[in-house]
Amino acid sequence: MAKRGGFPGMGGGFGGMNINQLMKEAKKMQADMEKSQEELATKEFEATAGGGAVTVKVSGNKELKEIIIKKDVVDPDDVEMLQDLILTSVNEALRKVDSAASASLGKFNIPGLM
Repeated sequence: MAKRGGFPGMGGGFGGMNINQLMKEAKKMQADMEKSQEELATKEFEATAGGGAVTVKVSGNKELKEIIIKKDVVDPDDVEMLQDLILTSVNEALRKVDSAASASLGKFNIPGLM
């Protein structure tokens, strides 16, 4: 006849851990994750393209904060090059945010989060 409470051989519950302790740890992890996300949002990430011709800054929550374009790169006959430099630097800055987010939140090791 099976014992009550838990699975056979597990000592009852979740491997011997009581549900209240499990809930406490989950709440602490959630608070730690929120703190990490808030810290990330306050950081700024910068990227350049064209040897510094275009520089962009984005926040940790992926808001574009600033675009700096050197005057000598502005050529009305080659707008496509300027567009490419802007796209390249914005995408690189966003990759930096993603990388920082993975490093910051990856320590929580929750499947499907990142």
